[in-house]
Amino acid sequence: MPSKYDEQTRAKAVRLVTEPVADYDSEWGAITAVAGRLGMTPETLRRWVRQAQVYAGQADGVMSESAREIRELKRKNAELERTVEILKAATSFFASMP
Repeated sequence: MPSKYDEQTRAKAVRLVTEPVADYDSEWGAITAVAGRLGMTPETLRRWVRQAQVYAGQADGVMSESAREIRELKRKNAELERTVEILKAATSFFASMP
């Protein structure tokens, strides 16, 4: 699904939340204020801020590229396991033939 916001907008929104944190009571206050000004939901902006913290090494988590690669590897692994099961069944079938 294509993103509604481009990378420049994302970067600007995250920067507006993370730089002037002292201007707000809390991080959530900054997120809701900036999200309201930019016309996005606070949850969207909160996820962008968390992902930026992961990329910067400030928070635990998995980077998007790593998560995508893990999903692909799990998918390939499941396909290979199905193939092995089919080959085992075929081997036992042909081994039992006279």
